[in-house]
Formats: sequence, C-alpha cells, structure tokens
Amino acid sequence: MRRLLLLAPLLLFTAGCGVLQSSEGEATDAAREVAEKAAQRLYGQRPRTAQDVGRSAAGIDGVDVLRVTGTSTHDGDGIDVVVRTSGTAPDGWSNPQGLTVLRCFSIRVSPRSEWNQTPRDVDCPEGPRLVFAPLPEPPRLPYEQLRAKLPRVPEDGRVDEAEVRRTLAALDLGAEIRTEVRAEDGRVGVLLLVGGNGFDAQDCLLARVAPGATEVWVPSRVQRMPGEGGCSVGNALDPQPPPH
Repeated sequence: MRRLLLLAPLLLFTAGCGVLQSSEGEATDAAREVAEKAAQRLYGQRPRTAQDVGRSAAGIDGVDVLRVTGTSTHDGDGIDVVVRTSGTAPDGWSNPQGLTVLRCFSIRVSPRSEWNQTPRDVDCPEGPRLVFAPLPEPPRLPYEQLRAKLPRVPEDGRVDEAEVRRTLAALDLGAEIRTEVRAEDGRVGVLLLVGGNGFDAQDCLLARVAPGATEVWVPSRVQRMPGEGGCSVGNALDPQPPPH
C-alpha cells in the first residue's frame, strides 16, 4: 500500500508533463496552420520581387516577417520568407487562458512552389519584424475631367482629331498615364492606360467622340485582364459586348 502511495505523486507529475507537452504541440500546430494559410496566400505564378513578397506576407493577419532572402520569385530558387506566427491551446485548469507559443517557419515562393506546401520549422532569427513601405498609389485616371472636356459634335458635324488631342494635352496627365488616339470612320477613340504587372486587371479609361455622341467609360474587369483587349483604343472605337 505504501509503495502505491509513493508512486501516486510520480504518476501525477508524469501525467502533468504529458498534458504540458500535448498543449505545446497543439499550440505549435495552430501556429503552423497560420503559416500554411500564409503560404497559400503567397502562392502564385506571376513574377515578384523580394520586396513585393515580403510586403504581401507582412500584410497577412497573424504573421510577422523576420527575414526575406532571394532577388525575385523567378530567379534561382525563388524567394524564401521566414515568418513568425503564434498558436494557442488549452492548458488545463491551472491556466484558463491557455498556452500560447511563438514559432517560426520558412515559406518558399517560386513558380515551382505548391499551393498546399507545408512550411519548414526554423529557428526564429534575432531582431524585430521587418517593415515594408506601402506601394505608391497609382495615378488616378481623370474620368470626370475627360468627360467634361471632350468636344461634343452635332449629329451632322465632323469630329476633329486635332481638337481631341489638344483636349488630352490640356489635362496635363502624368508620365505614368499612357494615351493613345485613333481616328476611324468619322469617329475618334481615346485610351488612357496605367501600366500593370501583366497579370492583374489593368487600369484604363476609354472614350469615343462621334457625331451626336461623346462617351467615356471604364471597361469591365474581365475585359481589363491582360490579353482580353479591353484596354485598347480599338475597344474604344468598337466596344466589345459585355461579358456574360
């Protein structure tokens, strides 16, 4: 009987250690799940610089970026991002707030990365989290100004291409906005375009000046995707039908 009584505290201690290890493992799994979701958010085939990837990772809730290595996603092995995440798990009656751990993981971002990759466990680098400058705001396309300034031509009148070009010049557009003007069959089409990254929807504005009608509009997002031809002066002259 005495031997059983002596063993009881040891059994309780061993059970307590088992609970602690289980709680820490569960909290670590929760931290890893945050890193896995971050890897899914960073997945993609378009070329990005280390600054781009780091900025994107830093914008994900629950993620601190501690290190970014590599030049771009399409150079060499791509970009390696070390992130720090946290996880919490129940920790028994003695700690009602639960056990919270901080863990670090390495995420590889390259064209060869898998969407459902499992980030590698790594030691957390020393130092504070990295801070990235926000992207500059893209120039705003002058929809209202263009609509107000473009000439209105009577139904029996003639559109003057030179006047349309003078109108665009008077808007004093920034160098980031590319313009294109084309005359065809008595009409003049206008394109205002902000350069994109080749993968996301482009930012553009179309206008058409014709006898009896001057129109300004923004194509649908589907038409503004690269390769769809929505952001072209041809689409200003002969608009594509709306997507179904």
